Amino acid sequence: MAIAKTTPALLMLVDGTSFEGWSFGARGTTLGEVVFNTGMTGYQEVLTDPSYCGQIVTFTYPELGNTGTNSDDEESSCPQVKGVIARNITYRPSNWRSTESLPDYLNRHKIIGIYGIDTRALTRKIRSLGTINGAISTEILEPTELLRQAQLTPKMAGLNLVREVTTKEVYEWSIATDPIWEFRLRNKEVSRNTLTVVAIDFGIKRNILRRLTSYGCRVIVVPANMSPEEILKYNPDGIFLSNGPGDPSAVEEGIEVTKALIKAGKPIFGICMGHQILGLSLGAKTFKLKFGHRGLNQPCGLNQQVEITSQNHGFAVRAKSLDANIEVTHLNLNDQTVAGLSHKSLSLFSVQYHPEASPGPHDADYLFEKFVRLIRDNQN
Repeated sequence: MAIAKTTPALLMLVDGTSFEGWSFGARGTTLGEVVFNTGMTGYQEVLTDPSYCGQIVTFTYPELGNTGTNSDDEESSCPQVKGVIARNITYRPSNWRSTESLPDYLNRHKIIGIYGIDTRALTRKIRSLGTINGAISTEILEPTELLRQAQLTPKMAGLNLVREVTTKEVYEWSIATDPIWEFRLRNKEVSRNTLTVVAIDFGIKRNILRRLTSYGCRVIVVPANMSPEEILKYNPDGIFLSNGPGDPSAVEEGIEVTKALIKAGKPIFGICMGHQILGLSLGAKTFKLKFGHRGLNQPCGLNQQVEITSQNHGFAVRAKSLDANIEVTHLNLNDQTVAGLSHKSLSLFSVQYHPEASPGPHDADYLFEKFVRLIRDNQN
């Protein structure tokens, strides 16, 4: 498509920096926190990850949309991002799995995108200043006016976005990872008997549910505000705390529910937001990272063992706030922030990253097996 035939678009940051580009996807104006993702693949999984609710995502990989989109790669029912920023995009994808181009997909879901800007300069700015609120518009092209709109964006700190993405109704998930994509031989001893796991939905991804099912779990997904009494009526063998968007310390209902479930003695596994909620439930504190961790190559580990992990989060558990009963099992080796924890006497653990690897490496898939073994040990 020739640039002469495209629609102009403007990206405005609240510090007054503007970037002129071209529109793709829907038309209009959108506001959000501007972040960046360093992954070279998996853009559709990123766009549909509920953890990105409230955010405008900058893709640092310069080519976007080459493989198109398809329903199998969605992590939720629709894109969750507020907007998309890219260097170059394609309207003619080339992949046998593609059913729709990325611009058409975003347009159908009313997601606004801008391309043709210097994403390298934008990413360096975010790394220098930290995540920053902004706006994309195809209808307000005067910088001063769009700046006024961008300044209306609420700050992410203190924002409870879980209410926007959690399920409204209880449902059971029974679909395992498709055998075509199964990358690890399942341990038959672990998965031979069905275990009931209640997954508290703070913004859960479908591939987490698939991995739990692949390891022999019957998964019941419940809203984030369900009471512990209602959760325990399902007689769960284990509790899973999902990923999700926003400030974990603002999700007060999730923290209180988790405290009650810990007292009930149920084995608990948390991922990302779930990791932070578990930490807060154990008396720890969280804080906002300067620009967050969003990508597929974050090294995590401890004791001379390293996992390359997929991450997407803007908050972290403060290490100094952990009490003596909590053990740090993983650190993010880029900045030494807490990436995993477990309790020394209770059956619970969590990680800050995404072992379901969608997108991302599969180094940490063993954590699902660890959860199942923890449940079986607790039963015994």
